[in-house]
Amino acid sequence: MSLFQNLLIITALILTSSFFSISEIALAGARKIKLKLLAESGDERAEKVLKLQENSADFFATSQIGLNAVAILGGSVGEGALRPYFIDWIGMVYQGEWLESIAFFASFIIITLLFILYADLIPKRIAMINPEKVALAVINPINLTIKAVKPLAWFINAIANLTFRIFKVNTARDDNITFDDISAIVDAGAEAGVLMEQEQHFIENVFELEERTVPSSMTAREDVVFFTLDESEDSIRQKIADYPYSKFLVCNEHIDQVIGYVDTKDILVRIMNNQSFFQLNESTIRNILIIPDTLTLSELLDKFRASKEKMAVVINEYALVVGVITLSDIMMTVMGDWASAEPEDQQIIRRDENSWFIDGITPIDDVKHALDIDEFPDWDHYETLAGFIMYRLRKIPRLADWVEHEGYKFEVVDIDHYKIDQLLVTRLVPKPEAGD
Repeated sequence: MSLFQNLLIITALILTSSFFSISEIALAGARKIKLKLLAESGDERAEKVLKLQENSADFFATSQIGLNAVAILGGSVGEGALRPYFIDWIGMVYQGEWLESIAFFASFIIITLLFILYADLIPKRIAMINPEKVALAVINPINLTIKAVKPLAWFINAIANLTFRIFKVNTARDDNITFDDISAIVDAGAEAGVLMEQEQHFIENVFELEERTVPSSMTAREDVVFFTLDESEDSIRQKIADYPYSKFLVCNEHIDQVIGYVDTKDILVRIMNNQSFFQLNESTIRNILIIPDTLTLSELLDKFRASKEKMAVVINEYALVVGVITLSDIMMTVMGDWASAEPEDQQIIRRDENSWFIDGITPIDDVKHALDIDEFPDWDHYETLAGFIMYRLRKIPRLADWVEHEGYKFEVVDIDHYKIDQLLVTRLVPKPEAGD
Protein backbone atom coordinates (compact mmCIF):
# COMPACT_ATOMS: atom_id res chain seq x y z
CA MET A 1 0.00 0.00 0.00
CA SER A 2 1.01 3.58 -0.58
CA LEU A 3 2.04 5.97 2.22
CA PHE A 4 -1.25 7.85 1.81
CA GLN A 5 -3.29 4.67 2.28
CA ASN A 6 -1.28 3.68 5.35
CA LEU A 7 -1.75 7.16 6.83
CA LEU A 8 -5.51 6.86 6.26
CA ILE A 9 -5.55 3.55 8.16
CA ILE A 10 -3.48 5.04 11.01
CA THR A 11 -5.81 8.04 11.16
CA ALA A 12 -8.84 5.76 11.32
CA LEU A 13 -7.24 3.75 14.14
CA ILE A 14 -6.39 6.93 16.08
CA LEU A 15 -9.97 8.19 15.73
CA THR A 16 -11.31 4.82 16.89
CA SER A 17 -9.01 4.81 19.90
CA SER A 18 -9.90 8.43 20.71
CA PHE A 19 -13.59 7.47 20.64
CA PHE A 20 -13.04 4.79 23.29
CA SER A 21 -10.84 7.11 25.38
CA ILE A 22 -13.28 10.02 25.37
CA SER A 23 -16.20 7.66 26.09
CA GLU A 24 -14.42 6.03 29.02
CA ILE A 25 -13.68 9.32 30.79
CA ALA A 26 -17.04 10.93 29.98
CA LEU A 27 -19.21 8.03 31.10
CA ALA A 28 -17.17 7.50 34.27
CA GLY A 29 -17.02 11.21 35.13
CA ALA A 30 -20.60 12.23 34.29
CA ARG A 31 -22.31 13.39 37.49
CA LYS A 32 -25.48 11.58 38.46
CA ILE A 33 -27.18 14.70 39.78
CA LYS A 34 -26.91 16.46 36.41
CA LEU A 35 -27.89 13.33 34.52
CA LYS A 36 -31.01 12.87 36.68
CA LEU A 37 -32.02 16.47 36.02
CA LEU A 38 -31.61 15.90 32.28
CA ALA A 39 -33.53 12.64 32.46
CA GLU A 40 -36.39 14.34 34.34
CA SER A 41 -36.53 16.97 31.60
CA GLY A 42 -37.15 14.20 29.05
CA ASP A 43 -33.70 13.41 27.64
CA GLU A 44 -33.70 9.65 26.94
CA ARG A 45 -29.92 9.61 26.43
CA ALA A 46 -29.43 10.66 30.06
CA GLU A 47 -31.49 7.65 31.16
CA LYS A 48 -29.24 5.40 29.07
CA VAL A 49 -26.09 6.90 30.61
CA LEU A 50 -27.47 6.34 34.13
CA LYS A 51 -28.28 2.71 33.32
CA LEU A 52 -24.81 2.19 31.87
CA GLN A 53 -23.21 3.67 35.01
CA GLU A 54 -25.19 1.26 37.18
CA ASN A 55 -24.02 -1.72 35.07
CA SER A 56 -20.63 -0.55 33.84
CA ALA A 57 -18.83 -3.90 33.62
CA ASP A 58 -19.79 -4.56 29.98
CA PHE A 59 -18.81 -1.03 28.97
CA PHE A 60 -15.36 -1.15 30.56
CA ALA A 61 -14.71 -4.59 29.06
CA THR A 62 -15.73 -3.28 25.62
CA SER A 63 -13.61 -0.17 26.07
CA GLN A 64 -10.50 -2.15 26.99
CA ILE A 65 -11.03 -4.56 24.10
CA GLY A 66 -11.26 -1.63 21.69
CA LEU A 67 -8.34 0.34 23.13
CA ASN A 68 -5.94 -2.59 23.27
CA ALA A 69 -6.91 -4.02 19.89
CA VAL A 70 -6.51 -0.65 18.20
CA ALA A 71 -3.20 0.03 19.99
CA ILE A 72 -1.73 -3.30 18.87
CA LEU A 73 -3.01 -2.89 15.31
CA GLY A 74 -1.87 0.71 15.16
CA GLY A 75 1.63 -0.16 16.29
CA SER A 76 1.88 -2.98 13.76
CA VAL A 77 0.50 -1.01 10.82
CA GLY A 78 2.29 2.20 11.73
CA GLU A 79 5.71 0.65 12.22
CA GLY A 80 5.45 -1.38 9.05
CA ALA A 81 4.18 1.58 7.03
CA LEU A 82 6.68 4.19 8.20
CA ARG A 83 9.88 2.15 8.64
CA PRO A 84 10.72 1.89 4.89
CA TYR A 85 10.41 5.64 4.52
CA PHE A 86 12.59 6.30 7.58
CA ILE A 87 15.19 3.90 6.11
CA ASP A 88 15.24 5.95 2.92
CA TRP A 89 15.35 9.31 4.74
CA ILE A 90 17.97 8.31 7.30
CA GLY A 91 19.93 6.45 4.59
CA MET A 92 20.68 9.78 2.95
CA VAL A 93 23.01 10.63 5.83
CA TYR A 94 23.83 7.25 7.41
CA GLN A 95 24.43 3.80 5.90
CA GLY A 96 25.71 1.80 8.88
CA GLU A 97 24.64 -1.48 10.46
CA TRP A 98 22.25 0.37 12.85
CA LEU A 99 20.15 1.82 10.05
CA GLU A 100 17.31 -0.74 10.43
CA SER A 101 17.17 -0.29 14.22
CA ILE A 102 17.21 3.50 14.02
CA ALA A 103 14.38 3.46 11.46
CA PHE A 104 12.37 1.06 13.64
CA PHE A 105 12.69 3.23 16.75
CA ALA A 106 11.95 6.41 14.78
CA SER A 107 8.71 4.97 13.38
CA PHE A 108 7.82 3.53 16.79
CA ILE A 109 8.29 6.92 18.51
CA ILE A 110 6.23 8.77 15.88
CA ILE A 111 3.33 6.32 16.07
CA THR A 112 3.45 6.28 19.90
CA LEU A 113 3.40 10.10 20.09
CA LEU A 114 0.47 10.28 17.67
CA PHE A 115 -1.53 7.79 19.72
CA ILE A 116 -0.63 9.43 23.05
CA LEU A 117 -1.63 12.89 21.84
CA TYR A 118 -4.63 12.28 19.60
CA ALA A 119 -5.95 8.94 20.84
CA ASP A 120 -5.48 9.42 24.57
CA LEU A 121 -4.45 12.78 26.06
CA ILE A 122 -6.48 15.26 23.99
CA PRO A 123 -9.73 13.20 23.95
CA LYS A 124 -9.58 12.64 27.71
CA ARG A 125 -9.01 16.34 28.41
CA ILE A 126 -11.97 17.20 26.18
CA ALA A 127 -14.13 14.68 28.07
CA MET A 128 -13.10 16.14 31.44
CA ILE A 129 -14.23 19.64 30.42
CA ASN A 130 -17.89 18.64 30.10
CA PRO A 131 -18.35 14.91 30.82
CA GLU A 132 -22.17 15.03 30.81
CA LYS A 133 -22.39 16.61 27.36
CA VAL A 134 -19.85 14.18 25.88
CA ALA A 135 -21.53 11.19 27.56
CA LEU A 136 -24.87 12.09 25.94
CA ALA A 137 -23.16 12.37 22.54
CA VAL A 138 -21.44 8.96 22.68
CA ILE A 139 -24.00 6.84 24.54
CA ASN A 140 -25.84 5.47 21.48
CA PRO A 141 -22.68 4.41 19.54
CA ILE A 142 -21.25 2.90 22.73
CA ASN A 143 -24.39 0.83 23.31
CA LEU A 144 -24.16 -0.52 19.74
CA THR A 145 -20.47 -1.39 20.26
CA ILE A 146 -21.25 -3.18 23.54
CA LYS A 147 -23.85 -5.33 21.76
CA ALA A 148 -21.37 -6.15 18.96
CA VAL A 149 -18.66 -7.50 21.28
CA LYS A 150 -20.95 -8.80 24.06
CA PRO A 151 -19.79 -12.48 23.90
CA LEU A 152 -16.13 -11.52 24.27
CA ALA A 153 -16.94 -8.91 26.93
CA TRP A 154 -18.92 -11.52 28.89
CA PHE A 155 -15.94 -13.90 28.86
CA ILE A 156 -13.53 -11.19 30.03
CA ASN A 157 -15.93 -10.06 32.78
CA ALA A 158 -16.33 -13.64 33.98
CA ILE A 159 -12.57 -13.91 34.47
CA ALA A 160 -12.45 -10.50 36.16
CA ASN A 161 -15.31 -11.37 38.52
CA LEU A 162 -13.60 -14.64 39.42
CA THR A 163 -10.42 -12.72 40.24
CA PHE A 164 -12.37 -10.28 42.44
CA ARG A 165 -13.96 -13.17 44.34
CA ILE A 166 -10.63 -14.90 44.88
CA PHE A 167 -9.07 -11.76 46.36
CA LYS A 168 -12.36 -10.70 48.08
CA VAL A 169 -12.52 -7.30 46.38
CA ASN A 170 -15.79 -5.43 46.90
CA THR A 171 -16.92 -4.08 43.53
CA ALA A 172 -20.10 -2.35 44.76
CA ARG A 173 -19.96 1.38 44.11
CA ASP A 174 -20.85 3.68 47.03
CA ASP A 175 -23.05 6.44 45.64
CA ASN A 176 -24.11 7.91 48.98
CA ILE A 177 -23.68 11.67 49.14
CA THR A 178 -22.12 12.87 52.39
CA PHE A 179 -21.90 16.31 53.98
CA ASP A 180 -18.27 16.51 52.81
CA ASP A 181 -19.42 15.93 49.22
CA ILE A 182 -22.01 18.69 49.45
CA SER A 183 -19.53 20.99 51.18
CA ALA A 184 -17.03 20.40 48.37
CA ILE A 185 -19.69 21.23 45.77
CA VAL A 186 -20.63 24.41 47.66
CA ASP A 187 -16.94 25.43 47.90
CA ALA A 188 -16.51 24.81 44.18
CA GLY A 189 -19.62 26.89 43.45
CA ALA A 190 -18.25 29.74 45.58
CA GLU A 191 -14.87 29.61 43.84
CA ALA A 192 -16.57 29.66 40.45
CA GLY A 193 -18.66 32.67 41.44
CA VAL A 194 -21.97 30.81 41.26
CA LEU A 195 -22.51 31.29 45.00
CA MET A 196 -21.76 34.43 46.99
CA GLU A 197 -19.58 33.99 50.07
CA GLN A 198 -22.50 34.71 52.40
CA GLU A 199 -24.69 32.17 50.58
CA GLN A 200 -21.92 29.60 51.01
CA HIS A 201 -21.89 30.21 54.78
CA PHE A 202 -25.70 29.91 54.94
CA ILE A 203 -25.65 26.50 53.26
CA GLU A 204 -22.81 25.20 55.43
CA ASN A 205 -24.53 26.44 58.58
CA VAL A 206 -27.78 24.70 57.65
CA PHE A 207 -26.01 21.35 57.40
CA GLU A 208 -24.23 21.98 60.69
CA LEU A 209 -27.60 22.06 62.48
CA GLU A 210 -27.43 18.26 62.44
CA GLU A 211 -24.19 18.30 64.44
CA ARG A 212 -24.49 21.34 66.68
CA THR A 213 -26.23 20.80 70.01
CA VAL A 214 -28.69 23.17 71.64
CA PRO A 215 -26.21 24.68 74.19
CA SER A 216 -24.13 26.08 71.31
CA SER A 217 -26.90 28.55 70.40
CA MET A 218 -28.94 29.04 73.59
CA THR A 219 -28.96 31.97 76.01
CA ALA A 220 -27.06 30.71 79.04
CA ARG A 221 -28.71 30.43 82.48
CA GLU A 222 -26.92 33.47 83.95
CA ASP A 223 -28.17 35.68 81.10
CA VAL A 224 -31.82 34.57 81.24
CA VAL A 225 -34.26 37.29 82.36
CA PHE A 226 -37.41 35.93 83.98
CA PHE A 227 -40.48 37.01 86.00
CA THR A 228 -41.70 35.43 89.22
CA LEU A 229 -45.38 34.93 90.05
CA ASP A 230 -45.34 37.52 92.80
CA GLU A 231 -43.29 40.10 90.89
CA SER A 232 -44.60 43.65 91.02
CA GLU A 233 -45.94 45.50 88.03
CA ASP A 234 -43.19 48.13 88.29
CA SER A 235 -40.50 45.44 88.21
CA ILE A 236 -42.10 43.80 85.19
CA ARG A 237 -42.30 47.13 83.36
CA GLN A 238 -38.67 47.88 84.19
CA LYS A 239 -37.41 44.53 82.87
CA ILE A 240 -39.39 44.95 79.66
CA ALA A 241 -37.86 48.40 79.22
CA ASP A 242 -34.32 47.26 80.04
CA TYR A 243 -34.19 44.09 77.95
CA PRO A 244 -35.14 43.93 74.23
CA TYR A 245 -36.89 40.56 74.48
CA SER A 246 -40.30 39.66 73.14
CA LYS A 247 -40.72 36.68 75.49
CA PHE A 248 -39.90 36.26 79.19
CA LEU A 249 -39.83 33.13 81.34
CA VAL A 250 -42.23 32.95 84.28
CA CYS A 251 -40.99 30.99 87.30
CA ASN A 252 -42.42 30.28 90.75
CA GLU A 253 -39.61 31.46 93.02
CA HIS A 254 -36.40 30.78 91.14
CA ILE A 255 -35.33 29.90 87.62
CA ASP A 256 -35.44 26.11 88.13
CA GLN A 257 -39.19 26.28 88.85
CA VAL A 258 -40.34 27.17 85.35
CA ILE A 259 -44.08 27.62 84.84
CA GLY A 260 -44.23 29.01 81.31
CA TYR A 261 -43.59 32.27 79.53
CA VAL A 262 -45.34 35.53 78.69
CA ASP A 263 -45.30 37.39 75.42
CA THR A 264 -44.75 41.14 75.73
CA LYS A 265 -47.43 41.55 73.07
CA ASP A 266 -50.01 40.40 75.63
CA ILE A 267 -48.73 42.97 78.13
CA LEU A 268 -48.85 45.69 75.48
CA VAL A 269 -52.49 44.86 74.71
CA ARG A 270 -53.40 45.31 78.39
CA ILE A 271 -51.58 48.62 78.57
CA MET A 272 -53.31 49.82 75.39
CA ASN A 273 -56.65 48.91 76.99
CA ASN A 274 -55.76 51.06 80.02
CA GLN A 275 -55.46 48.02 82.27
CA SER A 276 -52.78 49.37 84.56
CA PHE A 277 -52.09 46.15 86.47
CA PHE A 278 -50.73 43.11 84.67
CA GLN A 279 -51.49 39.97 86.60
CA LEU A 280 -49.41 36.85 85.95
CA ASN A 281 -51.90 33.99 85.99
CA GLU A 282 -53.06 31.00 83.96
CA SER A 283 -54.79 33.21 81.40
CA THR A 284 -51.63 35.13 80.56
CA ILE A 285 -48.91 32.51 81.02
CA ARG A 286 -48.28 30.32 77.98
CA ASN A 287 -47.00 26.76 78.00
CA ILE A 288 -43.33 26.38 77.18
CA LEU A 289 -41.38 23.56 75.58
CA ILE A 290 -38.96 21.75 77.91
CA ILE A 291 -36.04 20.03 76.17
CA PRO A 292 -32.82 18.22 77.24
CA ASP A 293 -29.46 19.82 76.54
CA THR A 294 -28.41 16.82 74.42
CA LEU A 295 -30.68 17.66 71.47
CA THR A 296 -29.20 18.89 68.21
CA LEU A 297 -30.50 22.07 66.62
CA SER A 298 -32.01 20.00 63.83
CA GLU A 299 -33.98 17.91 66.35
CA LEU A 300 -35.11 21.07 68.12
CA LEU A 301 -36.41 22.48 64.83
CA ASP A 302 -38.56 19.35 64.46
CA LYS A 303 -39.93 19.84 67.98
CA PHE A 304 -40.71 23.50 67.31
CA ARG A 305 -42.54 22.46 64.15
CA ALA A 306 -44.53 19.75 65.93
CA SER A 307 -45.46 21.84 68.99
CA LYS A 308 -46.01 25.15 67.15
CA GLU A 309 -43.90 26.79 69.88
CA LYS A 310 -41.03 29.22 69.26
CA MET A 311 -39.31 29.11 72.65
CA ALA A 312 -37.89 26.30 74.78
CA VAL A 313 -36.26 25.87 78.18
CA VAL A 314 -33.10 23.75 78.16
CA ILE A 315 -32.49 21.49 81.18
CA ASN A 316 -29.64 19.15 82.08
CA GLU A 317 -29.66 15.65 83.50
CA TYR A 318 -30.33 17.01 87.00
CA ALA A 319 -33.46 18.86 85.79
CA LEU A 320 -31.75 22.21 86.30
CA VAL A 321 -32.29 24.98 83.79
CA VAL A 322 -29.14 25.66 81.79
CA GLY A 323 -30.61 28.18 79.37
CA VAL A 324 -33.37 29.12 76.95
CA ILE A 325 -33.48 29.01 73.17
CA THR A 326 -35.86 30.42 70.59
CA LEU A 327 -36.50 29.85 66.92
CA SER A 328 -34.74 33.16 66.29
CA ASP A 329 -31.59 31.83 67.94
CA ILE A 330 -31.49 28.96 65.44
CA MET A 331 -32.02 31.38 62.56
CA MET A 332 -29.16 33.50 63.89
CA THR A 333 -26.97 30.40 63.88
CA VAL A 334 -27.80 29.78 60.22
CA MET A 335 -27.34 33.39 59.15
CA GLY A 336 -24.13 33.89 61.10
CA ASP A 337 -22.41 37.28 61.14
CA TRP A 338 -24.92 38.71 58.67
CA ALA A 339 -27.58 38.65 61.39
CA SER A 340 -25.51 40.73 63.84
CA ALA A 341 -27.25 44.06 63.99
CA GLU A 342 -24.68 46.11 65.92
CA PRO A 343 -20.88 45.73 66.08
CA GLU A 344 -20.86 45.85 69.86
CA ASP A 345 -23.14 42.81 69.97
CA GLN A 346 -20.72 40.67 68.01
CA GLN A 347 -19.00 37.84 69.85
CA ILE A 348 -16.01 37.90 67.51
CA ILE A 349 -14.31 41.26 66.85
CA ARG A 350 -11.33 41.44 64.53
CA ARG A 351 -8.58 43.78 65.77
CA ASP A 352 -6.31 43.45 62.75
CA GLU A 353 -5.17 40.90 60.18
CA ASN A 354 -3.78 38.53 62.81
CA SER A 355 -5.71 39.06 66.08
CA TRP A 356 -9.29 38.89 67.40
CA PHE A 357 -11.22 39.58 70.60
CA ILE A 358 -13.64 36.68 71.18
CA ASP A 359 -16.24 36.24 73.92
CA GLY A 360 -15.81 33.15 76.07
CA ILE A 361 -19.40 32.01 75.36
CA THR A 362 -18.83 31.98 71.58
CA PRO A 363 -19.76 28.56 70.15
CA ILE A 364 -16.82 26.51 68.93
CA ASP A 365 -18.36 26.19 65.44
CA ASP A 366 -18.40 29.99 65.08
CA VAL A 367 -14.75 30.15 66.14
CA LYS A 368 -13.87 27.49 63.55
CA HIS A 369 -15.50 29.54 60.80
CA ALA A 370 -13.98 32.85 61.88
CA LEU A 371 -10.42 31.54 62.23
CA ASP A 372 -10.60 28.88 59.49
CA ILE A 373 -9.68 26.10 61.93
CA ASP A 374 -10.54 22.59 60.76
CA GLU A 375 -11.08 20.94 64.15
CA PHE A 376 -10.80 21.34 67.91
CA PRO A 377 -9.58 18.36 69.97
CA ASP A 378 -12.21 16.30 71.81
CA TRP A 379 -14.88 18.83 70.78
CA ASP A 380 -17.67 16.72 72.31
CA HIS A 381 -16.47 17.70 75.80
CA TYR A 382 -17.37 21.41 75.43
CA GLU A 383 -19.57 23.76 73.42
CA THR A 384 -17.90 27.17 73.76
CA LEU A 385 -14.44 28.71 73.47
CA ALA A 386 -14.34 29.11 77.26
CA GLY A 387 -15.04 25.39 77.59
CA PHE A 388 -12.17 24.63 75.23
CA ILE A 389 -9.76 26.74 77.33
CA MET A 390 -10.83 25.05 80.58
CA TYR A 391 -10.56 21.62 78.96
CA ARG A 392 -7.03 22.31 77.75
CA LEU A 393 -5.81 23.98 80.95
CA ARG A 394 -7.45 21.36 83.22
CA LYS A 395 -8.11 24.09 85.81
CA ILE A 396 -10.10 27.26 86.45
CA PRO A 397 -8.39 29.84 84.20
CA ARG A 398 -6.78 33.02 85.48
CA LEU A 399 -5.85 36.23 83.67
CA ALA A 400 -3.03 35.80 81.16
CA ASP A 401 -3.47 32.00 81.00
CA TRP A 402 -3.17 30.80 77.43
CA VAL A 403 -3.14 27.77 75.16
CA GLU A 404 -1.97 27.18 71.59
CA HIS A 405 -3.92 25.37 68.89
CA GLU A 406 -3.61 25.16 65.09
CA GLY A 407 -1.16 28.09 64.92
CA TYR A 408 -3.22 30.38 67.20
CA LYS A 409 -2.62 31.59 70.75
CA PHE A 410 -5.78 31.85 72.92
CA GLU A 411 -5.10 34.17 75.89
CA VAL A 412 -7.56 34.97 78.70
CA VAL A 413 -7.85 38.77 79.07
CA ASP A 414 -11.05 39.20 81.09
CA ILE A 415 -12.59 37.08 83.86
CA ASP A 416 -15.73 37.70 85.92
CA HIS A 417 -16.21 35.42 88.96
CA TYR A 418 -14.36 32.48 87.36
CA LYS A 419 -16.22 33.02 84.08
CA ILE A 420 -14.09 33.70 81.01
CA ASP A 421 -15.57 36.86 79.54
CA GLN A 422 -13.11 37.54 76.74
CA LEU A 423 -10.04 36.11 75.05
CA LEU A 424 -7.39 37.60 72.81
CA VAL A 425 -6.69 35.25 69.90
CA THR A 426 -3.46 35.85 67.97
CA ARG A 427 -2.21 34.15 64.83
CA LEU A 428 1.33 32.98 65.69
CA VAL A 429 2.50 32.94 62.08
CA PRO A 430 1.29 36.22 60.52
CA LYS A 431 -0.74 35.88 57.35
CA PRO A 432 1.36 37.04 54.37
CA GLU A 433 0.26 40.20 52.64
CA ALA A 434 -1.36 39.90 49.21
CA GLY A 435 1.26 39.81 46.49
CA ASP A 436 4.13 38.66 48.77
